Amino acid sequence: MKKFFSDLYKKANTGIWPIVIALAFMVVGAVSVYQSPRSLTAFLILMATPMILYFMKMDMKVKVFIGLMLIIVILPVLGIRNIFYLEVIFQMAVFAALALGLNIVIGMAGLLDLGYVAFYAVGAYTWAIFGSKQLSLLHSIPGAAPADAPFALAPQWFWLFLFLGVGLAAMMGILLGLPVLRLRGDYLAIVTLGFGEVIRVLALNLDKPINLTNGPQGITPIQRPPLPPEGILQFLRTILTPIVGHPPTDAEFYNVMFYFIALIIIGIVILVATRLEDSRIGRAWTAIREDETAAIAMGVPLVKMKLAAFAAGASFAGAMGALYAANRTFVSPETFSFQVSIGVLTMVILGGLGSIPGVIFGASAVVLLNIQILQNFSLYLSDLRQSDKIIPIINFAWKDLSNQLDPAKYQKLVFGLILILMMIFRPSGLIPAERRQRELGEDKIEEE
Repeated sequence: MKKFFSDLYKKANTGIWPIVIALAFMVVGAVSVYQSPRSLTAFLILMATPMILYFMKMDMKVKVFIGLMLIIVILPVLGIRNIFYLEVIFQMAVFAALALGLNIVIGMAGLLDLGYVAFYAVGAYTWAIFGSKQLSLLHSIPGAAPADAPFALAPQWFWLFLFLGVGLAAMMGILLGLPVLRLRGDYLAIVTLGFGEVIRVLALNLDKPINLTNGPQGITPIQRPPLPPEGILQFLRTILTPIVGHPPTDAEFYNVMFYFIALIIIGIVILVATRLEDSRIGRAWTAIREDETAAIAMGVPLVKMKLAAFAAGASFAGAMGALYAANRTFVSPETFSFQVSIGVLTMVILGGLGSIPGVIFGASAVVLLNIQILQNFSLYLSDLRQSDKIIPIINFAWKDLSNQLDPAKYQKLVFGLILILMMIFRPSGLIPAERRQRELGEDKIEEE
């Protein structure tokens, strides 16, 4: 059976067949999503197109053309028709950037960081404090803010704070790196975990004596960057109205704008991560990961390289934190819990330590599983409970099924099982890095 599928894949991966398959998945998926906006199967078919473009052999120009058609034309149109899809893709981009940043620290440099969410929080609170009314409420009681309080800055300042979030998060990465330079393994993980909790507790308690973060109630409303001029929006409404079936609203345009901003940021992050991996810095990180003593003996500046890894990884999280705050118009300490760091770490391990495409795929898979698959399965079971259907073999009524068995309540259990299975059957990840794959292959040969 394995040989049959292998031969079938080889035949499908030659000639014009890869292009036909990619176009078929894109067209069938787009049409299905357009006709059935709530269909999970249709959305998964459409989302399979990037994987086909990555794995199958075809001309790079064709790959770029199909990819641009998908992300620039098809997804925004379908997102306006059903706003939920753009939300899913936006979260994919956010967590892919976070996973790529953590991949630099863990996958490339071998430094186990369990407090990575702290840098995400720094970027988010940077714009939340200055892009809201919070600076006008420093001496007010949390939760009792006057409605006519002025905003600290105009919405246009968001673009500057996107870069400031990158810089401040990188500085926090360096501040974290300085006291932990001599720590390794479990000790490093414990210290970084504590750092993440310190940032969250500070956000929770900096509402007195000066109300800087508004404590557990969070900061809202946070301003969004302005939309393009009204003339451009009206032109887009004229084009899109007959396609999506209604005139797009400003809220829908905002979702499309944040979708494109997230794509631009993730593109820059991928470019930077790729360049770093192929540079002298990337090779120095690899040497540190494999053997610090040998790296020092070969002249690798250990302190500088570790600080560079923390700063580079943190900067990606800072950018996405600022974007997240503007998109949600609300931030609170609960958003930046320890579970977020574990979730991002799960994405990195699932995709493959040190593998840039693997990490992106891991982030997309976890977000889809979390937001789409488990949630849809829970809704399906909820519909069955409200019906009178009975399982014939065991004569069990669906309405008697307990609410405690909803899959959405067992996300952590599902992720834990996935990690266990990955460690047993695919320790290098779904799309492993070439170096990691070679290392595991050599270890297997030695064992045999």
